[in-house]
Amino acid sequence: MATRSFNLTTEPWIKVIESATNQEKTVSLIEFFENAQDYQQLAGDMRSQDFVVFRLLLAILTTIYSRVDFNSDPYDWLELDQQFRVSGDVEQDDYQEDDLLATWQQLYENKKFSSAVKDYLIANQDQFDLFGDHPFYQVTEAEFDALVPDNKKVATGKGTVGLKQINRRISESGNTLAVFSPKTGNFKNHVPIDEFARWLVMYQNVSGVTDKTKIKTEASFSISTGWVYGLNPVFAKGATLFDTLILNLVLVPDADQYAVQRPVWEYNSVLDYVEDRKKELVPDNIAQLYTTWSRILHVDWQDDGQPVIFSAGIPIFDNKNVFIEPMTIWHRDPKAGYYTPLYRDIGALSMAMWRNFGLYVGVGDDDGIHEPGIVDWLHRLKDEGYVQQKQAITLSSINLLNDGNSASQTPAAEVDDDMQIEADVLLAKNPEEANYWPQQIDAVIKLTQQVGLDYRHFGADIAAIRGQKNSTFANDITAKFYERLNEPFKSWLRSLTNEDDRGQKVLEWEKQLNTIVFESKRRMISRAKIKDIRGAMVERPGRKDEIIYNNIFMAGNKLERNVYARLKLNKKG
Repeated sequence: MATRSFNLTTEPWIKVIESATNQEKTVSLIEFFENAQDYQQLAGDMRSQDFVVFRLLLAILTTIYSRVDFNSDPYDWLELDQQFRVSGDVEQDDYQEDDLLATWQQLYENKKFSSAVKDYLIANQDQFDLFGDHPFYQVTEAEFDALVPDNKKVATGKGTVGLKQINRRISESGNTLAVFSPKTGNFKNHVPIDEFARWLVMYQNVSGVTDKTKIKTEASFSISTGWVYGLNPVFAKGATLFDTLILNLVLVPDADQYAVQRPVWEYNSVLDYVEDRKKELVPDNIAQLYTTWSRILHVDWQDDGQPVIFSAGIPIFDNKNVFIEPMTIWHRDPKAGYYTPLYRDIGALSMAMWRNFGLYVGVGDDDGIHEPGIVDWLHRLKDEGYVQQKQAITLSSINLLNDGNSASQTPAAEVDDDMQIEADVLLAKNPEEANYWPQQIDAVIKLTQQVGLDYRHFGADIAAIRGQKNSTFANDITAKFYERLNEPFKSWLRSLTNEDDRGQKVLEWEKQLNTIVFESKRRMISRAKIKDIRGAMVERPGRKDEIIYNNIFMAGNKLERNVYARLKLNKKG
Protein backbone atom coordinates (compact mmCIF):
# COMPACT_ATOMS: atom_id res chain seq x y z
CA MET A 1 0.00 0.00 0.00
CA ALA A 2 1.40 3.38 -1.02
CA THR A 3 2.39 5.77 1.76
CA ARG A 4 -0.21 8.51 2.05
CA SER A 5 0.96 12.10 1.73
CA PHE A 6 -0.53 15.58 1.66
CA ASN A 7 2.29 18.09 1.83
CA LEU A 8 1.17 21.64 2.52
CA THR A 9 4.15 23.07 0.66
CA THR A 10 3.06 21.58 -2.69
CA GLU A 11 -0.58 20.49 -2.31
CA PRO A 12 -3.33 23.13 -2.68
CA TRP A 13 -5.09 23.90 0.61
CA ILE A 14 -5.04 27.69 1.09
CA LYS A 15 -8.10 29.41 -0.39
CA VAL A 16 -7.56 32.87 -1.88
CA ILE A 17 -9.35 35.39 -4.10
CA GLU A 18 -7.38 36.30 -7.24
CA SER A 19 -7.25 40.05 -7.87
CA ALA A 20 -7.40 39.77 -11.68
CA THR A 21 -10.44 37.48 -11.87
CA ASN A 22 -12.10 38.02 -8.48
CA GLN A 23 -12.42 34.23 -8.41
CA GLU A 24 -11.59 31.78 -5.64
CA LYS A 25 -8.52 29.59 -6.02
CA THR A 26 -6.87 26.95 -3.81
CA VAL A 27 -3.08 27.05 -3.66
CA SER A 28 -0.14 25.41 -1.87
CA LEU A 29 2.25 27.25 0.45
CA ILE A 30 4.88 27.59 -2.27
CA GLU A 31 2.41 28.84 -4.87
CA PHE A 32 0.91 31.22 -2.34
CA PHE A 33 4.18 32.92 -1.45
CA GLU A 34 5.26 33.12 -5.10
CA ASN A 35 2.04 34.93 -6.03
CA ALA A 36 0.82 36.66 -2.86
CA GLN A 37 0.92 39.99 -4.70
CA ASP A 38 -1.76 38.68 -7.09
CA TYR A 39 -4.28 37.74 -4.40
CA GLN A 40 -6.83 40.02 -2.76
CA GLN A 41 -7.47 38.10 0.42
CA LEU A 42 -7.76 34.70 2.02
CA ALA A 43 -11.08 32.97 1.36
CA GLY A 44 -11.32 30.02 3.74
CA ASP A 45 -14.35 28.57 5.47
CA MET A 46 -14.58 31.36 8.07
CA ARG A 47 -12.97 34.78 8.45
CA SER A 48 -11.50 33.70 11.80
CA GLN A 49 -10.04 30.65 10.05
CA ASP A 50 -8.41 33.03 7.57
CA PHE A 51 -6.95 34.95 10.50
CA VAL A 52 -5.19 31.95 12.05
CA VAL A 53 -3.91 30.78 8.64
CA PHE A 54 -2.66 34.35 8.14
CA ARG A 55 -0.70 34.11 11.40
CA LEU A 56 0.79 30.78 10.28
CA LEU A 57 1.95 32.44 7.05
CA LEU A 58 3.47 35.27 9.08
CA ALA A 59 5.27 32.75 11.30
CA ILE A 60 6.94 31.31 8.20
CA LEU A 61 7.92 34.75 6.89
CA THR A 62 9.17 35.98 10.28
CA THR A 63 11.31 32.86 10.68
CA ILE A 64 12.89 33.24 7.24
CA TYR A 65 13.51 36.98 7.05
CA SER A 66 14.84 37.17 10.59
CA ARG A 67 17.69 34.97 9.29
CA VAL A 68 18.31 35.87 5.64
CA ASP A 69 18.07 39.04 3.60
CA PHE A 70 16.18 39.68 0.37
CA ASN A 71 18.93 37.93 -1.61
CA SER A 72 18.72 34.82 0.60
CA ASP A 73 22.09 35.56 2.21
CA PRO A 74 22.34 34.92 5.97
CA TYR A 75 22.98 38.01 8.06
CA ASP A 76 26.67 38.43 8.89
CA TRP A 77 26.03 37.89 12.59
CA LEU A 78 24.23 34.54 12.09
CA GLU A 79 25.27 31.03 11.17
CA LEU A 80 22.66 28.82 9.49
CA ASP A 81 22.54 25.12 8.70
CA GLN A 82 21.17 23.54 5.50
CA GLN A 83 17.61 23.85 6.79
CA PHE A 84 18.03 27.61 7.32
CA ARG A 85 18.07 27.08 11.09
CA VAL A 86 20.28 29.09 13.41
CA SER A 87 23.27 27.08 14.54
CA GLY A 88 25.29 28.17 17.53
CA ASP A 89 24.74 31.12 19.80
CA VAL A 90 23.96 34.62 18.58
CA GLU A 91 26.34 37.31 19.78
CA GLN A 92 23.96 40.07 20.82
CA ASP A 93 26.67 42.71 20.41
CA ASP A 94 26.88 41.77 16.72
CA TYR A 95 23.12 41.91 16.14
CA GLN A 96 22.11 44.70 13.74
CA GLU A 97 18.40 45.44 13.64
CA ASP A 98 19.03 47.75 10.69
CA ASP A 99 19.77 44.63 8.63
CA LEU A 100 16.25 43.36 9.26
CA LEU A 101 14.72 46.73 8.49
CA ALA A 102 16.67 46.85 5.23
CA THR A 103 15.28 43.43 4.31
CA TRP A 104 11.75 44.59 5.10
CA GLN A 105 12.26 47.67 2.93
CA GLN A 106 13.52 45.63 -0.04
CA LEU A 107 10.55 43.28 0.20
CA TYR A 108 8.17 46.22 0.44
CA GLU A 109 9.68 48.00 -2.55
CA ASN A 110 9.82 44.85 -4.71
CA LYS A 111 6.17 44.02 -3.92
CA LYS A 112 6.84 40.29 -3.76
CA PHE A 113 8.53 37.73 -1.55
CA SER A 114 11.96 36.46 -2.56
CA SER A 115 13.02 32.93 -3.41
CA ALA A 116 14.21 32.43 0.18
CA VAL A 117 10.67 31.41 1.16
CA LYS A 118 10.52 28.59 -1.37
CA ASP A 119 14.04 27.50 -0.44
CA TYR A 120 13.09 27.30 3.24
CA LEU A 121 9.88 25.37 2.57
CA ILE A 122 11.69 22.84 0.38
CA ALA A 123 14.45 22.41 2.96
CA ASN A 124 11.84 21.75 5.67
CA GLN A 125 9.28 19.97 3.51
CA ASP A 126 9.01 16.88 5.72
CA GLN A 127 7.68 19.07 8.56
CA PHE A 128 4.68 20.22 6.51
CA ASP A 129 3.07 16.88 5.58
CA LEU A 130 -0.23 15.91 7.22
CA PHE A 131 1.01 12.30 7.24
CA GLY A 132 4.29 10.52 7.93
CA ASP A 133 6.71 10.58 10.85
CA HIS A 134 6.24 14.29 11.57
CA PRO A 135 2.55 14.98 10.86
CA PHE A 136 1.94 18.73 10.66
CA TYR A 137 0.34 20.22 13.81
CA GLN A 138 -0.16 16.66 15.11
CA VAL A 139 1.64 13.90 17.03
CA THR A 140 2.20 10.24 16.21
CA GLU A 141 0.45 7.47 18.12
CA ALA A 142 3.65 6.67 20.02
CA GLU A 143 4.09 10.34 21.01
CA PHE A 144 0.45 10.65 22.09
CA ASP A 145 0.65 7.50 24.21
CA ALA A 146 3.89 8.70 25.82
CA LEU A 147 2.27 11.96 26.91
CA VAL A 148 -1.18 10.94 28.20
CA PRO A 149 -2.28 8.73 31.14
CA ASP A 150 -2.53 5.00 30.44
CA ASN A 151 -6.33 5.09 30.44
CA LYS A 152 -6.29 7.68 27.63
CA LYS A 153 -3.92 5.94 25.21
CA VAL A 154 -5.02 5.52 21.61
CA ALA A 155 -5.81 1.81 22.02
CA THR A 156 -8.50 2.64 24.60
CA GLY A 157 -10.43 4.69 22.05
CA LYS A 158 -11.04 7.40 24.67
CA GLY A 159 -10.43 11.13 24.47
CA THR A 160 -11.51 11.64 20.87
CA VAL A 161 -13.04 14.74 19.30
CA GLY A 162 -15.10 14.55 16.13
CA LEU A 163 -14.51 16.50 12.95
CA LYS A 164 -17.79 18.21 13.74
CA GLN A 165 -16.04 19.70 16.79
CA ILE A 166 -12.83 20.61 14.95
CA ASN A 167 -15.00 22.31 12.31
CA ARG A 168 -15.70 25.62 14.07
CA ARG A 169 -18.72 26.31 11.85
CA ILE A 170 -20.36 23.35 13.61
CA SER A 171 -18.47 22.97 16.94
CA GLU A 172 -20.63 20.04 18.00
CA SER A 173 -19.37 17.88 20.85
CA GLY A 174 -20.55 14.37 21.60
CA ASN A 175 -22.88 15.74 24.28
CA THR A 176 -24.48 18.76 22.63
CA LEU A 177 -26.20 18.88 19.24
CA ALA A 178 -25.42 21.87 17.02
CA VAL A 179 -28.92 22.77 15.82
CA PHE A 180 -28.03 25.47 13.28
CA SER A 181 -25.30 23.59 11.43
CA PRO A 182 -24.24 23.97 7.77
CA LYS A 183 -24.05 20.16 7.60
CA THR A 184 -26.39 17.39 8.74
CA GLY A 185 -26.02 13.87 10.10
CA ASN A 186 -22.92 11.92 9.16
CA PHE A 187 -21.80 14.68 6.78
CA LYS A 188 -20.72 16.68 9.85
CA ASN A 189 -17.79 14.28 10.24
CA HIS A 190 -16.66 14.32 6.59
CA VAL A 191 -14.41 16.92 4.97
CA PRO A 192 -11.96 16.96 2.05
CA ILE A 193 -8.29 16.78 3.05
CA ASP A 194 -7.55 20.42 2.16
CA GLU A 195 -10.42 21.61 4.35
CA PHE A 196 -9.20 19.35 7.16
CA ALA A 197 -5.81 21.09 7.01
CA ARG A 198 -7.46 24.48 7.48
CA TRP A 199 -9.60 23.31 10.41
CA LEU A 200 -6.56 21.67 11.99
CA VAL A 201 -4.69 24.98 12.06
CA MET A 202 -7.76 26.76 13.35
CA TYR A 203 -8.53 24.30 16.15
CA GLN A 204 -5.03 24.64 17.60
CA ASN A 205 -5.72 28.38 17.84
CA VAL A 206 -9.39 28.57 18.86
CA SER A 207 -10.30 25.35 20.66
CA GLY A 208 -12.87 25.57 23.44
CA VAL A 209 -12.80 23.53 26.64
CA THR A 210 -15.37 20.79 25.99
CA ASP A 211 -12.68 18.10 25.65
CA LYS A 212 -11.34 17.06 29.06
CA THR A 213 -8.32 14.81 28.38
CA LYS A 214 -4.98 16.31 29.48
CA ILE A 215 -1.36 15.24 29.21
CA LYS A 216 0.52 13.90 32.24
CA THR A 217 2.22 16.60 34.32
CA GLU A 218 3.65 16.80 37.82
CA ALA A 219 1.67 19.95 38.58
CA SER A 220 -2.03 20.13 37.83
CA PHE A 221 -3.26 22.57 35.20
CA SER A 222 -6.58 23.66 33.75
CA ILE A 223 -7.36 22.85 30.15
CA SER A 224 -7.25 26.06 28.14
CA THR A 225 -8.73 27.54 25.02
CA GLY A 226 -6.57 28.27 22.00
CA TRP A 227 -4.38 31.37 22.39
CA VAL A 228 -6.08 33.32 19.58
CA TYR A 229 -9.52 32.57 21.06
CA GLY A 230 -8.60 34.78 24.01
CA LEU A 231 -7.52 37.78 21.93
CA ASN A 232 -9.36 40.81 20.61
CA PRO A 233 -7.47 40.82 17.31
CA VAL A 234 -6.21 43.77 15.33
CA PHE A 235 -4.04 43.80 12.22
CA ALA A 236 -3.21 46.06 9.28
CA LYS A 237 -4.95 45.28 6.00
CA GLY A 238 -3.53 46.11 2.57
CA ALA A 239 -4.81 46.08 -1.00
CA THR A 240 -3.31 42.63 -1.71
CA LEU A 241 -2.30 39.69 0.45
CA PHE A 242 1.33 40.64 -0.05
CA ASP A 243 0.57 44.14 1.28
CA THR A 244 -1.32 42.73 4.26
CA LEU A 245 1.45 40.29 5.12
CA ILE A 246 4.29 42.79 4.74
CA LEU A 247 2.55 45.42 6.89
CA ASN A 248 2.15 42.84 9.67
CA LEU A 249 5.63 41.33 9.27
CA VAL A 250 7.14 42.55 12.56
CA LEU A 251 10.81 41.81 11.96
CA VAL A 252 12.01 44.09 14.74
CA PRO A 253 9.81 43.69 17.83
CA ASP A 254 10.05 46.15 20.69
CA ALA A 255 13.03 44.46 22.31
CA ASP A 256 16.74 45.19 22.61
CA GLN A 257 17.94 41.70 21.82
CA TYR A 258 17.67 39.35 18.88
CA ALA A 259 15.39 36.38 19.57
CA VAL A 260 15.81 33.26 17.45
CA GLN A 261 12.46 32.49 15.86
CA ARG A 262 11.27 29.03 16.81
CA PRO A 263 8.04 27.87 15.16
CA VAL A 264 6.65 24.60 16.50
CA TRP A 265 7.95 22.54 13.55
CA GLU A 266 11.56 23.52 14.33
CA TYR A 267 11.62 21.73 17.69
CA ASN A 268 13.72 18.56 17.64
CA SER A 269 10.63 16.58 18.58
CA VAL A 270 7.08 16.98 19.80
CA LEU A 271 8.24 15.67 23.17
CA ASP A 272 10.72 18.56 23.41
CA TYR A 273 7.97 21.02 22.52
CA VAL A 274 5.62 19.67 25.17
CA GLU A 275 8.40 19.73 27.79
CA ASP A 276 8.88 23.39 26.94
CA ARG A 277 5.15 24.00 27.29
CA LYS A 278 5.08 22.38 30.72
CA LYS A 279 7.26 25.26 31.94
CA GLU A 280 4.45 27.66 30.99
CA LEU A 281 6.96 30.25 29.78
CA VAL A 282 5.80 33.09 27.57
CA PRO A 283 7.38 32.77 24.09
CA ASP A 284 10.16 35.27 23.42
CA ASN A 285 9.65 35.16 19.65
CA ILE A 286 6.73 35.77 17.32
CA ALA A 287 6.99 32.56 15.27
CA GLN A 288 6.65 30.43 18.40
CA LEU A 289 3.71 32.50 19.60
CA TYR A 290 1.91 32.34 16.24
CA THR A 291 2.27 28.54 16.15
CA THR A 292 1.27 27.89 19.75
CA TRP A 293 -0.73 24.67 20.13
CA SER A 294 -3.64 24.29 22.51
CA ARG A 295 -3.74 20.48 22.15
CA ILE A 296 -1.68 17.51 21.14
CA LEU A 297 -3.72 15.87 18.38
CA HIS A 298 -3.25 12.38 17.00
CA VAL A 299 -5.18 11.60 13.83
CA ASP A 300 -6.00 7.96 13.13
CA TRP A 301 -7.01 7.77 9.47
CA GLN A 302 -9.72 5.22 8.67
CA ASP A 303 -10.13 3.07 5.55
CA ASP A 304 -12.77 5.48 4.21
CA GLY A 305 -10.21 8.30 4.35
CA GLN A 306 -11.85 10.05 7.30
CA PRO A 307 -10.03 10.74 10.59
CA VAL A 308 -10.58 9.74 14.20
CA ILE A 309 -8.97 12.51 16.26
CA PHE A 310 -7.46 11.97 19.71
CA SER A 311 -6.98 15.16 21.71
CA ALA A 312 -5.25 16.10 24.95
CA GLY A 313 -4.82 19.54 26.48
CA ILE A 314 -1.37 20.94 27.26
CA PRO A 315 -0.37 23.74 29.67
CA ILE A 316 -0.29 27.27 28.34
CA PHE A 317 1.57 30.35 29.54
CA ASP A 318 -0.09 33.09 31.56
CA ASN A 319 -1.74 35.82 29.49
CA LYS A 320 -0.46 38.70 31.64
CA ASN A 321 1.80 41.28 29.92
CA VAL A 322 2.41 39.08 26.86
CA PHE A 323 3.53 42.08 24.82
CA ILE A 324 5.31 39.85 22.30
CA GLU A 325 1.74 39.46 20.95
CA PRO A 326 1.29 42.35 18.49
CA MET A 327 -2.25 41.57 17.33
CA THR A 328 -4.55 42.40 20.24
CA ILE A 329 -5.89 45.30 22.26
CA TRP A 330 -5.18 45.29 25.99
CA HIS A 331 -6.94 45.75 29.31
CA ARG A 332 -5.13 46.99 32.42
CA ASP A 333 -6.11 45.53 35.78
CA PRO A 334 -6.64 48.71 37.84
CA LYS A 335 -5.47 47.11 41.10
CA ALA A 336 -2.65 44.77 40.09
CA GLY A 337 -1.41 46.93 37.21
CA TYR A 338 -0.82 44.11 34.72
CA TYR A 339 -2.28 43.90 31.21
CA THR A 340 -4.23 41.07 29.60
CA PRO A 341 -5.80 40.83 26.13
CA LEU A 342 -9.16 42.59 26.26
CA TYR A 343 -11.47 39.74 25.34
CA ARG A 344 -14.69 40.73 23.59
CA ASP A 345 -17.68 38.89 25.04
CA ILE A 346 -20.95 38.07 23.31
CA GLY A 347 -22.64 41.04 25.00
CA ALA A 348 -20.52 43.42 22.89
CA LEU A 349 -21.47 41.71 19.63
CA SER A 350 -22.81 44.84 17.96
CA MET A 351 -20.13 47.28 19.15
CA ALA A 352 -18.18 48.61 16.17
CA MET A 353 -14.40 48.89 16.24
CA TRP A 354 -14.35 52.70 16.05
CA ARG A 355 -16.15 53.00 19.38
CA ASN A 356 -12.99 51.66 21.08
CA PHE A 357 -10.65 53.87 19.06
CA GLY A 358 -8.59 54.83 22.12
CA LEU A 359 -7.68 51.17 22.74
CA TYR A 360 -6.18 50.83 19.26
CA VAL A 361 -4.41 54.19 19.00
CA GLY A 362 -2.64 56.14 21.72
CA VAL A 363 -4.67 59.27 22.43
CA GLY A 364 -2.10 60.95 24.66
CA ASP A 365 -3.77 61.02 28.05
CA ASP A 366 -2.16 58.95 30.78
CA ASP A 367 -5.01 56.48 31.23
CA GLY A 368 -3.04 53.23 31.35
CA ILE A 369 -3.76 52.25 27.75
CA HIS A 370 -1.18 49.94 26.13
CA GLU A 371 -1.13 50.43 22.36
CA PRO A 372 -1.26 47.21 20.29
CA GLY A 373 2.14 46.05 19.05
CA ILE A 374 1.06 46.22 15.42
CA VAL A 375 0.29 49.93 15.81
CA ASP A 376 3.72 50.44 17.41
CA TRP A 377 5.21 48.67 14.39
CA LEU A 378 3.31 50.93 11.98
CA HIS A 379 4.68 53.93 13.90
CA ARG A 380 8.17 52.51 13.37
CA LEU A 381 7.58 52.04 9.64
CA LYS A 382 6.28 55.59 9.30
CA ASP A 383 9.21 57.03 11.27
CA GLU A 384 11.61 55.12 8.98
CA GLY A 385 9.84 56.59 5.94
CA TYR A 386 8.54 53.24 4.65
CA VAL A 387 4.88 54.15 5.22
CA GLN A 388 4.03 57.43 3.53
CA GLN A 389 2.21 60.22 5.35
CA LYS A 390 -0.78 60.21 2.98
CA GLN A 391 -1.04 56.43 2.83
CA ALA A 392 -4.40 55.03 3.93
CA ILE A 393 -4.01 52.56 6.80
CA THR A 394 -6.77 50.04 7.45
CA LEU A 395 -6.91 48.47 10.89
CA SER A 396 -9.01 45.29 10.83
CA SER A 397 -10.40 42.99 13.48
CA ILE A 398 -11.82 39.47 13.24
CA ASN A 399 -13.41 38.10 16.42
CA LEU A 400 -14.74 34.64 17.10
CA LEU A 401 -16.89 35.07 20.20
CA ASN A 402 -17.77 32.24 22.56
CA ASP A 403 -21.18 31.53 24.06
CA GLY A 404 -20.24 32.79 27.52
CA ASN A 405 -20.47 29.30 29.02
CA SER A 406 -17.20 28.75 30.90
CA ALA A 407 -17.66 24.97 30.77
CA SER A 408 -17.60 24.83 26.95
CA GLN A 409 -16.74 28.22 25.39
CA THR A 410 -18.35 27.11 22.15
CA PRO A 411 -18.14 29.57 19.23
CA ALA A 412 -21.35 31.60 19.05
CA ALA A 413 -20.69 34.49 16.65
CA GLU A 414 -18.08 35.92 14.31
CA VAL A 415 -17.46 39.65 13.89
CA ASP A 416 -15.43 41.23 11.09
CA ASP A 417 -14.81 44.99 11.23
CA ASP A 418 -12.31 47.66 10.19
CA MET A 419 -11.54 51.36 10.14
CA GLN A 420 -9.43 53.24 7.61
CA ILE A 421 -7.44 56.38 8.44
CA GLU A 422 -4.64 58.32 6.77
CA ALA A 423 -1.22 57.41 8.20
CA ASP A 424 -0.46 61.01 9.18
CA VAL A 425 -3.64 61.06 11.26
CA LEU A 426 -3.49 57.57 12.75
CA LEU A 427 0.24 57.67 13.48
CA ALA A 428 0.57 61.30 14.53
CA LYS A 429 3.70 61.93 16.58
CA ASN A 430 3.24 64.37 19.44
CA PRO A 431 0.31 63.87 21.85
CA GLU A 432 1.17 67.18 23.53
CA GLU A 433 0.30 69.22 20.44
CA ALA A 434 -3.11 70.90 20.46
CA ASN A 435 -3.87 69.62 16.96
CA TYR A 436 -3.06 65.97 17.78
CA TRP A 437 -5.73 64.15 15.79
CA PRO A 438 -6.03 60.88 17.79
CA GLN A 439 -6.90 62.82 20.95
CA GLN A 440 -9.49 64.88 19.09
CA ILE A 441 -10.98 61.77 17.48
CA ASP A 442 -11.27 60.13 20.89
CA ALA A 443 -13.06 63.20 22.25
CA VAL A 444 -15.49 63.12 19.32
CA ILE A 445 -16.22 59.44 19.99
CA LYS A 446 -16.87 60.12 23.67
CA LEU A 447 -19.26 62.92 22.72
CA THR A 448 -20.96 60.62 20.21
CA GLN A 449 -21.42 57.96 22.87
CA GLN A 450 -22.93 60.52 25.23
CA VAL A 451 -25.45 61.30 22.50
CA GLY A 452 -25.99 57.55 22.16
CA LEU A 453 -26.79 57.48 25.88
CA ASP A 454 -29.32 60.29 25.34
CA TYR A 455 -30.92 58.18 22.62
CA ARG A 456 -31.02 55.18 24.95
CA HIS A 457 -32.86 57.31 27.53
CA PHE A 458 -35.34 58.18 24.78
CA GLY A 459 -35.90 54.45 24.25
CA ALA A 460 -36.23 53.88 28.00
CA ASP A 461 -38.89 56.62 28.17
CA ILE A 462 -40.90 54.90 25.42
CA ALA A 463 -40.56 51.54 27.18
CA ALA A 464 -41.83 53.11 30.43
CA ILE A 465 -44.83 54.61 28.61
CA ARG A 466 -45.62 51.11 27.34
CA GLY A 467 -45.27 49.66 30.83
CA GLN A 468 -42.23 47.59 29.86
CA LYS A 469 -40.06 48.11 32.92
CA ASN A 470 -37.70 45.20 32.24
CA SER A 471 -37.84 45.48 28.47
CA THR A 472 -34.76 45.23 26.24
CA PHE A 473 -36.43 47.79 23.96
CA ALA A 474 -34.04 50.63 24.86
CA ASN A 475 -30.98 48.45 24.20
CA ASP A 476 -32.41 47.25 20.88
CA ILE A 477 -33.16 50.69 19.46
CA THR A 478 -29.80 52.01 20.70
CA ALA A 479 -28.04 49.18 18.85
CA LYS A 480 -29.93 50.14 15.68
CA PHE A 481 -28.99 53.79 16.24
CA TYR A 482 -25.31 52.86 16.34
CA GLU A 483 -25.74 50.75 13.21
CA ARG A 484 -26.89 53.93 11.46
CA LEU A 485 -23.82 55.75 12.81
CA ASN A 486 -21.23 53.16 11.77
CA GLU A 487 -20.75 53.89 8.08
CA PRO A 488 -21.04 57.71 8.36
CA PHE A 489 -18.47 57.78 11.17
CA LYS A 490 -16.06 55.46 9.35
CA SER A 491 -16.45 57.67 6.27
CA TRP A 492 -15.65 60.74 8.40
CA LEU A 493 -12.52 58.99 9.73
CA ARG A 494 -11.38 58.20 6.17
CA SER A 495 -11.80 61.85 5.20
CA LEU A 496 -9.44 63.25 7.86
CA THR A 497 -6.07 64.70 6.88
CA ASN A 498 -3.32 66.39 8.86
CA GLU A 499 -4.00 69.65 7.01
CA ASP A 500 -7.61 69.84 8.20
CA ASP A 501 -8.92 72.60 10.41
CA ARG A 502 -9.66 70.40 13.42
CA GLY A 503 -12.60 72.45 14.62
CA GLN A 504 -14.29 72.48 11.22
CA LYS A 505 -13.94 68.72 10.75
CA VAL A 506 -15.29 68.05 14.25
CA LEU A 507 -18.20 70.38 13.56
CA GLU A 508 -18.84 68.53 10.30
CA TRP A 509 -19.33 65.29 12.22
CA GLU A 510 -21.41 66.90 14.96
CA LYS A 511 -23.84 68.25 12.36
CA GLN A 512 -24.09 64.84 10.74
CA LEU A 513 -24.61 63.23 14.13
CA ASN A 514 -27.35 65.73 14.89
CA THR A 515 -29.09 64.86 11.61
CA ILE A 516 -28.89 61.11 12.30
CA VAL A 517 -30.30 61.54 15.82
CA PHE A 518 -33.34 63.46 14.66
CA GLU A 519 -33.95 61.23 11.67
CA SER A 520 -33.86 58.25 14.04
CA LYS A 521 -36.28 60.02 16.39
CA ARG A 522 -38.60 60.85 13.47
CA ARG A 523 -38.66 57.17 12.44
CA MET A 524 -39.57 56.11 15.96
CA ILE A 525 -42.42 58.63 16.18
CA SER A 526 -43.72 57.67 12.71
CA ARG A 527 -44.17 54.11 14.01
CA ALA A 528 -45.69 55.16 17.33
CA LYS A 529 -48.41 53.02 18.87
CA ILE A 530 -51.65 54.49 20.21
CA LYS A 531 -50.39 53.98 23.76
CA ASP A 532 -47.18 55.91 22.91
CA ILE A 533 -49.26 58.87 21.69
CA ARG A 534 -51.84 58.73 24.49
CA GLY A 535 -49.05 58.57 27.04
CA ALA A 536 -49.03 57.36 30.62
CA MET A 537 -48.16 58.28 34.19
CA VAL A 538 -44.61 57.07 34.79
CA GLU A 539 -41.82 57.36 37.33
CA ARG A 540 -39.53 60.30 36.72
CA PRO A 541 -36.12 58.85 35.72
CA GLY A 542 -33.86 58.80 38.78
CA ARG A 543 -36.73 59.70 41.14
CA LYS A 544 -38.87 56.66 41.83
CA ASP A 545 -41.04 58.55 44.32
CA GLU A 546 -42.15 61.11 41.71
CA ILE A 547 -44.81 60.29 39.10
CA ILE A 548 -45.12 62.38 35.93
CA TYR A 549 -47.08 62.26 32.69
CA ASN A 550 -45.10 61.41 29.53
CA ASN A 551 -45.77 60.49 25.90
CA ILE A 552 -43.59 59.83 22.87
CA PHE A 553 -43.68 63.47 21.69
CA MET A 554 -42.56 64.75 25.07
CA ALA A 555 -39.83 62.10 25.18
CA GLY A 556 -38.73 63.19 21.71
CA ASN A 557 -38.61 66.83 22.77
CA LYS A 558 -36.45 65.90 25.77
CA LEU A 559 -34.07 64.06 23.43
CA GLU A 560 -33.87 67.17 21.22
CA ARG A 561 -33.10 69.42 24.18
CA ASN A 562 -30.41 67.09 25.53
CA VAL A 563 -28.64 66.66 22.20
CA TYR A 564 -28.96 70.36 21.38
CA ALA A 565 -27.34 71.28 24.71
CA ARG A 566 -24.64 68.63 24.33
CA LEU A 567 -23.56 69.56 20.80
CA LYS A 568 -23.94 73.36 21.28
CA LEU A 569 -24.36 73.73 17.52
CA ASN A 570 -26.00 77.15 17.93
CA LYS A 571 -22.69 78.50 19.28
CA LYS A 572 -20.53 76.90 16.58
CA GLY A 573 -22.28 78.14 13.48
